[in-house]
Amino acid sequence: MLRNFATAVAREVSRRSDSVLLRHSPVVALSDCGKSRLHTSCRLHQDEAQDQIEDDPNFFEMVELFYDRGASLVEDYLVETLKTQETDIEKRNRVQGILTLLKPCNHVLSLNFPLKRDDGSFTMVEAHRAQHSQHRTPCKGGIRYSLDVTVDEVKALASLMTYKCAVVDVPFGGAKGGIKIDPRQYSLRELEKITRRFCVELAKKGFIGPGVDVPAPDMGTGEREMSWIADTFQMTIGHRDVNALGCVTGKPITMGGIHGRTSATGRGILHGVENFVMEAAYMSAIGLTPGFGDKTFIVMGLGNVGLHSMRYLHRSGCRCIGVMEIDGSIYNPSGIDPKELENYKIQHGTIVGFPDAQEYEDNLMFEECDIFVPCAGEKVINANNAHKIKAKIIAEGANGPTTPAADKILLDNKVLVIPDLYINAGGVTVSYFEWLKNLNHVSYGRLTFKYEKESNMHLLESVQESLERKFGRNGGPIPIIPSDAFREQIAGANEKDIVHSGLTYTMERSARQIMRTAMKYNLGLDLRTAAYVTSIEKIFRTYHDAGLTFT
Repeated sequence: MLRNFATAVAREVSRRSDSVLLRHSPVVALSDCGKSRLHTSCRLHQDEAQDQIEDDPNFFEMVELFYDRGASLVEDYLVETLKTQETDIEKRNRVQGILTLLKPCNHVLSLNFPLKRDDGSFTMVEAHRAQHSQHRTPCKGGIRYSLDVTVDEVKALASLMTYKCAVVDVPFGGAKGGIKIDPRQYSLRELEKITRRFCVELAKKGFIGPGVDVPAPDMGTGEREMSWIADTFQMTIGHRDVNALGCVTGKPITMGGIHGRTSATGRGILHGVENFVMEAAYMSAIGLTPGFGDKTFIVMGLGNVGLHSMRYLHRSGCRCIGVMEIDGSIYNPSGIDPKELENYKIQHGTIVGFPDAQEYEDNLMFEECDIFVPCAGEKVINANNAHKIKAKIIAEGANGPTTPAADKILLDNKVLVIPDLYINAGGVTVSYFEWLKNLNHVSYGRLTFKYEKESNMHLLESVQESLERKFGRNGGPIPIIPSDAFREQIAGANEKDIVHSGLTYTMERSARQIMRTAMKYNLGLDLRTAAYVTSIEKIFRTYHDAGLTFT
């Protein structure tokens, strides 16, 4: 498997190296000796370039390398299972063609627009939106506000969203957007102006709409920004669209949001870890016992995803021994209480100085623990530090935290990496539920809530009457007392119950698919490749069954 991946990398490196040599080398006649020296020089350049690409690829290139690894494994299987009257060569051409068209982004929109700031000065705002694939519509992906936003990052995240949606069987194509600003440097009024202008620009270019492209919160954005986008779309381009509120997810409840969306990604991380930590085979392979059982964990990044991951893992019996933030890290081997830390951060704006933990001077990522949860930026785990990580499980709460070179090192060290395209898919899963709610114009459980409660009460009464007729003395009463668990659910499932149940089922079913793929291709602990293969198979079937338009 790794040889196939290395071959794909080598082909890309060879192509780039040859291109560089052709651009910069004069055309001269070479003796055999000269050819030999040039060949040796080319090999050295290729080896250096290959190491550089694997160690420090740009984000989009990194996702493509992971994709190539999965595609190289699944290609033969797709050819063999293709039920057409074509020859073997024609089948392979068809498979390779579809696999090739899955890689690039279909559409990329780059914008620059002016902003008049509160002090009267003017500045230009840079923004981007990428749509990777329309094999399913609408496209789906968050909008982030960060100074690190680039076209490359947006394209990478959009492609990752395509594969992520396919892994968890959410019928969306992948998209992503971003505005290159530091939201902390802008007033509330300025942020609202930026957000609403971005929404209008997206609408003018056909990059937003309930059936076209549906944004969601990401780094630096939340319910507030999604509410501004929904209102702007509804009051402008979508003023005649009854489904206009479905143009964006992650909204407040009052704007058509759904209960459980804010914590969905963190809750999905809990279920993702749970599905693998309960498997004896995987735990035995990495030297741990099944179950949460007082396992220790460290969180990198205490934003929305990191905080809710910390909460849910803590409630499941794990012990948080460390938290990393951009301005400092804290450590307590006895455990850190999530609620107390959250209250402290709200009050002080930082985790530094938290009284129930000590400040950690070195890199907390290298501290010994059972589970490491990176919920910060991309490529934080690379070839320079992967060998220092002592955690047995890495749950990728962030997008793209591990480079290809680091991934190899972690596999060699028998570290179980639960990949981003599966484990942080809880957010898009619940976004799907919210989108359906907006299209249906009714909240989950509203039509059945009272009926289920009355049905359960009638069931208890029927059981009681039957027992009294059979065993009651002179028809005396035999009280039926429901258990605590049944009493909690006797009134039926509300919206939050349905969302949590749907998310749990989605993460469990997707984990089983990844495990089966890993066994089918003998991938061992390489869950990332198993997830990509699972995703590629599904997307391929969609493209193949639908056919290609105007080719």
